[in-house]
Order: sequence, then C-alpha cells, then structure tokens
Amino acid sequence: MTCNPSWHEIMDELLPHEEVQNKPDLIARVFHAKLTKLKKDIVQKKLFGKVAAYVYVIEFQKRGLPHVHFLIILDPRSKIRTSDQYDEHVYAEIPEQKTNPNLYEAVLKHMMHDPCGNDNLGNVCTRDGNCKNHYPRSFSETTSTGHNSYPIYRCRNDGKKYLVHRVQLDNRWVIPYNPYLLAKYDCHINVEVCSTIKAVKYLYKYIYKGRDLVVFALSNPDNISIGDEISSFQIARWISPPEAAWPIFRFPLNSIHPTLSLCK
Repeated sequence: MTCNPSWHEIMDELLPHEEVQNKPDLIARVFHAKLTKLKKDIVQKKLFGKVAAYVYVIEFQKRGLPHVHFLIILDPRSKIRTSDQYDEHVYAEIPEQKTNPNLYEAVLKHMMHDPCGNDNLGNVCTRDGNCKNHYPRSFSETTSTGHNSYPIYRCRNDGKKYLVHRVQLDNRWVIPYNPYLLAKYDCHINVEVCSTIKAVKYLYKYIYKGRDLVVFALSNPDNISIGDEISSFQIARWISPPEAAWPIFRFPLNSIHPTLSLCK
C-alpha cells in the first residue's frame, strides 16, 4: 500500500496555499493511522481468513511517499488454494462504471500500470523495449495456477479500452487488487496470492532488501578531469522528509507477529 497524498485527512488539514509536499509530518501521521486500520482489517476482522503470522516493513519512495510491504501467512484452514477462492479475494479487471462507479474510478486512478514498452520507452520499468513487470498481461477467461509463485488471474477481453496517461489501455494493464480494500483506502494497494514455497522470494525481494540507497558522484566544476573514479562515486542512504519525520513520532519501521525468541 502506498500513501495517497490526496486523502481527505491530509487535504483537510492544509492551510490556504499550503502544499502537501511541505507537510511531511502530516503525511507520516495519516499513513500510520491508515496502516493501523489496514492491519485491523486483515488480522482482527479476518478479511482473508484467520492470520497465523505476518510481517511488514515501511519504505519510502524516492518522492517521499510512505509505502508498506505486508506479507500475511494464513492459517492452514484459511489458505487460498482454488480458482474460486482467488476470484473471491483478488480482481484483475476494470469494473463496470454503471454498477460500481466509485470502484471504477479507483481502479483507473490507482491500479493501472503506467504505459510502458513501445507506448512509453522512457518508463522506468522498460528494459530492452519490454516491461520488466510483464505488462501488458495476457487475457484469461478464468483464473488458474501460474508457472511461477502467482496465479494467472481472470482477465477477460471485453473489447473495452480506457484512456490512461493519453494511452488507450485495457484489462491487461490492471494491477491485481482487492475491491474492498481499494474502495475503503482509495490508494494504490496491490494484493497478490502466493501459495507455493516461492513466497520466500518475496521476503528477500521486498521485506528484507534493506534501506533505499543512492549512488552519487562528487566532482569539481572547475576541474574537467574526473580523477579517481572509484573515490568520486559514493553510496549513501536516501532519506526523504516523511522518512525523517517517521522516527520523530516513534512509529515502527517494521513489525513481525508472532515474535521469535531464541532458546538454548
């Protein structure tokens, strides 16, 4: 889940002519409150079933918006294993505008992958003319188990296209989501099901990958020669204002349940 800077809890607190990016403390506090509600929906209200364990970590995008990776391990009796169970919790299609206008707007606003590949070669996800996240996905009439750790979600070809960032996109560009969570939190909130041992990959790719780093170069504008290239380039932490505000309020950057204790 990624913070939506247009949440009314943020916008209502701004003074006239005040901009969101100048209120990192407000962004941190509102996102923490939303995360607390999200955890309550998942763990206490059992949105996906009984939760046996969970772990999450807070990150901050280069623009500064807080972002959480939340890994949930369900009780064996609540495991999501069949196609019908996949369809009950995860959608990968644009809903009908007439029957559900609010969810329709939320999907187009938050859950459409930005045009990439030949439609936008400058997108950060484009590698050698193709999307590294494999968008657009293939059409699929039914949900089935994929060859990797994620299912192939139902993504039907209804012939409809939607204008997103001046490009016509269809269901193949929808990022999987849960309708209830998307409608409630009104932000980018990607939901995926992983029922194989490959879930371990998610732990190291997102949960335990470490802090955001940036590589920068030191140079003297009066000296054209680069000199020692090795010592000129440095790797350092990238800390945005909301991330600096987060520990001031003593908000945790990660959580795990149940906690593990080492025994002799």
